[in-house]
Amino acid sequence: MNTFGRLLRMHIFGESHGQGVGAVFDGLPAGMPIEVARIQAALDRRRPAQGPATSSRREPDQLEILSGLYRGCSTGAPLALWIANHDARERDYRQLHTVPRPGHADWPALVRSRGHHDVRGGGHFSGRLTAPLVACGAIAAELLRGHGVEVAAHLHAVAGIEGGSATHDVAAMRAAVDGNRCKTAHQGLLEAFEAAIAEARKAGDSVGGVIEFRAEGLPVGVGEPWTDSIESHLSHLLFAIPAVKGVSFGAGFAAATMRGSEHNDGYRPDGDGGIETITNHAGGIVGGLSTGSPLWGHVAIKPTSSIFVRQQSVDLPSGQARELILRGRHDTLIAIRAVPVVEAAVALSLADLLMVWHAEQGVGAAWPERSLSTEQE
Repeated sequence: MNTFGRLLRMHIFGESHGQGVGAVFDGLPAGMPIEVARIQAALDRRRPAQGPATSSRREPDQLEILSGLYRGCSTGAPLALWIANHDARERDYRQLHTVPRPGHADWPALVRSRGHHDVRGGGHFSGRLTAPLVACGAIAAELLRGHGVEVAAHLHAVAGIEGGSATHDVAAMRAAVDGNRCKTAHQGLLEAFEAAIAEARKAGDSVGGVIEFRAEGLPVGVGEPWTDSIESHLSHLLFAIPAVKGVSFGAGFAAATMRGSEHNDGYRPDGDGGIETITNHAGGIVGGLSTGSPLWGHVAIKPTSSIFVRQQSVDLPSGQARELILRGRHDTLIAIRAVPVVEAAVALSLADLLMVWHAEQGVGAAWPERSLSTEQE
């Protein structure tokens, strides 16, 4: 369906070219400080028209919080988040009522909805729906921050060109997202990334990429056995992001080429009465539970499906083969704008699991209670 989370639940709604998109975000404890400016900053990192590699669609993505917020803090009631659409162009999608786009959900969605799917910009299947996900993720990041957990992501690879894994901490990733148009911490690869993007754009084509994510400060033992292990829970939400085709943790698929003696992360005393891992091939997760080491992994983003080269499709009314030439405004590399989306998904999943862990461990809120007052507003 459209809902994610156990204790911290997000329900997404809206369409790409409808009136807007939004979410109902439920389960936040009362009294949590919420900085709207910080949420808006996260949305600004995701919005289009931020360089030649991204769509020229101009959306301010101005967040409105309709409920659940009072005097700068959560009330314990559901937060209703709304982001209006301002630059929709229905004319760019008229032919898609009868000619589905390769790589998009047009055809299976039309069949599933018995012809009622909103094809404009992909409707409810569009990447536009990641805007409310980013808003919810920014709030979840605030909850994590209150408990000493920080999350970030950056562009790790473009068109097969990639940098070293687990070489940048959260601070470096954050600085990169705000410091260059590719949102990459691999400064030495910036020119190569931009050249690959420019080459694809000139050909009317697109390229794919890989996003690296990282979380620091998780206590040991967060996560649930089996179906709600950190990998299961996080992958569930990451794979809900349009264009995601692969998720890995730590060494990922490279682990299959290693011996156990290479992959195992040995332990040593941490100096505070506990232990820490010497290496981190497991990505900070063992048995579905956090180890206390930084959690890290990668998300593979496919090439943008909306391209300006001739593609083969079918004219649905006649059943005849049809050549499709798209028009409109599309990203050459959607992975750039997906960086804050992946960061938001990681934050939301970990915040939900952390709340479950707190419930089991009896851990209280990290923010002070507000004293009751009779002052009049």
